[in-house]
Amino acid sequence: MKNNIKIIMLVALGFVACDNNNDDDSAVVEVPVTPGSAVFTNYVALGDSFAAGYSDGALFITGQEGAYVNIMAQQFMAAGGGDFKTPFTNDNNGGLLLQGNVIAGTRVYFNGAGPVAIADLPTTEITNHLSGSFNNLGVPGAKSYHLVAPGYGNLAGVPVGKANPYYARFATSPSTTILADALMQNPTFFSLFIGGNDVLGFATSGGDGVNQTGNFDPSTYGASDITDPNVFANVYNGLAQQLTANGAKGVVANLPYVTALPYFTTVPYNPLPLTAEVAGMLNTGYAQYNGGLQFAQSQGLLTAAEVTKRTIKFVTGKNAVVIVDSYLTNLSAYGIPSYRQATKADLLVLTSQTIIGTAVDGNPTLVNGASVPLADKWVLTDSEVNEVKIATDAYNNTIVEVAAKYDLAFIDTKKIMTQLSTSGIRFGNYQMTAAYATGGAFSLDGVHPSERGYALIANLFIDGINTKYGSTLRQVDLAKYQIQYQKALP
Repeated sequence: MKNNIKIIMLVALGFVACDNNNDDDSAVVEVPVTPGSAVFTNYVALGDSFAAGYSDGALFITGQEGAYVNIMAQQFMAAGGGDFKTPFTNDNNGGLLLQGNVIAGTRVYFNGAGPVAIADLPTTEITNHLSGSFNNLGVPGAKSYHLVAPGYGNLAGVPVGKANPYYARFATSPSTTILADALMQNPTFFSLFIGGNDVLGFATSGGDGVNQTGNFDPSTYGASDITDPNVFANVYNGLAQQLTANGAKGVVANLPYVTALPYFTTVPYNPLPLTAEVAGMLNTGYAQYNGGLQFAQSQGLLTAAEVTKRTIKFVTGKNAVVIVDSYLTNLSAYGIPSYRQATKADLLVLTSQTIIGTAVDGNPTLVNGASVPLADKWVLTDSEVNEVKIATDAYNNTIVEVAAKYDLAFIDTKKIMTQLSTSGIRFGNYQMTAAYATGGAFSLDGVHPSERGYALIANLFIDGINTKYGSTLRQVDLAKYQIQYQKALP
């Protein structure tokens, strides 16, 4: 992976040509930037919120300027790249309006204690349609099949959830598709990084959605559902086929496990510090539940292993939260709920930190995560984590196959995410990790990269493009990109 993140010496630093007749007279000669076999004249980027430059829970001008595709386009210019047009929002507050009503909130910033939302209202009114075509076709919230869905940019469909408000601002017509808007520009080069949202909604909702594997009709899917791998494969192959039909070259990227994002790795499974007295009181409260499990086992309704898994026991010190797990054997007919304590294999979503340990309606005996189990939406259980993994693996197999089939550059973002979430990445005097707020790679929403994180992605893409097409594009200096945006932006 070091080769993916270091500045390539011949490209970024040049080489020293020594004059044997004068040892003191040396010069640094830069290797000229060339496109190789790629043609960057008209670059079009297709993707989701990452391509759009979404950060800190919102889309805003400065974030859009720092999107990885925008950084790439700037580097392409030295190799013959042309203008790269982006459908910018109106401000640096973030958020959207529909006929004056807020439909997407403002960005968050770090106030010294934690993330807080910008107090000013959004000014980006989506009914103020942007004319013309745009090279950056990254659309926050877009799933794979949305790129070929007619009407996804139809303003009339936004209030009923049938269209995307970000795309509705700049779609060339109400009936067009994102792919059609790309093809009408006759791109000479394209990037395609899509598929994260095909599992992300399921994950961030704590598995509230439906795994649609086996359902080939995406028109029936909900926003939090997992996309069937065959649907993904058919869509993805069609995208690559049409984008390359006129000879355009391009770059595609696989998908990291979304469960490795800070949104799922920040809140521990055992955040409850208890005294011996409180632990004893809770154990008394769950005694009837535990007894019910023993009864169910005696009746052949539960195995001994599941009884052990479901038994709730608190101790002095740190304790795991109690959760609702719909994957447990349903014993509701016997008055036994599906409760258990979380394990390391379960992932508590970032927003759960606002509720764990709080009293319900001010009642000190009703504590969320302890005497009151956490609802499913706050936890991605081990079974749900596995569903996300299986789907992501299937999508990634398709991406690898399509990259080979259409002779495209391939970027392994899954590998870099694994490195960020384990050992981290060192460059110069800096260390970048996936740690929430402090690691430098991700913004305060815990899902989308920081400006520096986007620059890292841009460098990965540039490295892959150079390798595939023999270009000599220069990577960017990560140290020049910030890790957090301030409250006040220009």
